[in-house]
Amino acid sequence: FILVGVPSLEAFPTCLDILFCSGYNITLVGNGVVLLVIGLDNSLRDPIHCFLGRLVVIDVVMVTSIVPRMLSMFWLNSTEIGYMACFVQMFLVHSTTSEESGVLLAMAVDHYVAICHPLKYQAILNRQTLAQIGLAIVVRALLFMVPLTGMVTNLPYCHSPVVPHSYCEHMAVVKLACADPRPSRLYSVAGSSLIVGMDMPFIAVSYGMMLKTVLGKKLCWKAFSTCRRHICVMLLYYIPGIASIYAQQFGSGISMHAQVLLADLYLTLCTMLNPIIYSMRTKQIHQAVLKMLF
Repeated sequence: FILVGVPSLEAFPTCLDILFCSGYNITLVGNGVVLLVIGLDNSLRDPIHCFLGRLVVIDVVMVTSIVPRMLSMFWLNSTEIGYMACFVQMFLVHSTTSEESGVLLAMAVDHYVAICHPLKYQAILNRQTLAQIGLAIVVRALLFMVPLTGMVTNLPYCHSPVVPHSYCEHMAVVKLACADPRPSRLYSVAGSSLIVGMDMPFIAVSYGMMLKTVLGKKLCWKAFSTCRRHICVMLLYYIPGIASIYAQQFGSGISMHAQVLLADLYLTLCTMLNPIIYSMRTKQIHQAVLKMLF
């Protein structure tokens, strides 16, 4: 396959590589610091920080699977990518996005238990439960991606090898197949919609029950402040993600470079901002970072 980067913007590689290189470095440093702090500070062993550590790892894998390849394309004009490398990249991108949604749901459940059932918090979210939640998140991603990867790899590709995208995005790749790609495209949209459609209502119900519990109480503002950063992360993830999925499938009236930029920013922006939001707004992590630095 041959990746073209952002269609219609090939004349501006310097602006794009500065944007993505800066974002990638901020992502690695920010997530690396948060992961190091969680690993070294024994006071950060509660479930929410376990989920945050998993979120950090997912973000690093997600952004590393696409940005270095994009930078080599901008800097070295290395546009070719092998079939197997393309499918591996596709698998990593889409499986990590599924896992991230699962982790955000798990963090919402953590906040719900902490606020609505504080006395049972340790009993409910024990190590066994955390391991089961983590396993369920991975298994769900595999159940979604293994059939999709099988369908994509079994398609015959005899049309132009040029992928009008900056990475091996599923919709962009299957358009190059000689056979009918609709089963794969429908499965992708249905699977993504099912995952988001399952997670978002549960998250909304969790926060609705939290608000019902704390409204009118003295700790109302503190509880809202605790959940506010998590809501910001969810909005950063779900809104561009949903827009990107449906733009790729149904956005015939949307320009190709707008679709590609939306997909790129969806994968890089939230991974860059997540550690900033959590490290700046979470008192324990903020203090642990300052302690480690000074």
